[in-house]
Amino acid sequence: MIKELQTAIEAAHAKKAIEPAALEVKGVCSFTDYFLLFSGSNPKHVQAISDEIELRLKRQGTPAHHIEGYSQAEWVLMDYIDFVVHIFSEKARLYYDLERLWRAARRLPVEPEAP
Repeated sequence: MIKELQTAIEAAHAKKAIEPAALEVKGVCSFTDYFLLFSGSNPKHVQAISDEIELRLKRQGTPAHHIEGYSQAEWVLMDYIDFVVHIFSEKARLYYDLERLWRAARRLPVEPEAP
C-alpha cells in the first residue's frame, strides 16, 4: 500500500472514523488507483475526519488536488489523483453503496500501523 494511503487511514482512525474500507480499483477504474471509504456519525464528525486527512497529507507534501462536499458534509470527496478519499454520513454511505458498485475491486486491509 502506498505511504499516502496509510497516512490517510491513520488520520481517519485518529478521528474515530466508522467502517473504514480500502479498495484497489486499478484496472477497474480509469481515473484513480485506490478508493478509501470512511463514515462519520454527523456532519462535524465527517468534517473532522476530512480535516485531519487533509492536514496530515499536506504536512507529508501531498496536497489534495480537489475537495468537494465539505460544507454539506454528507459525502466529502478528496481527490489525490492516485487515490480518492470518500467520507460519508452513515445514511449517504448506505445509499450510494460504493463497495457494491466497485465490487470487482480488491479489498485492502485498513488497520493503522502499530506505533
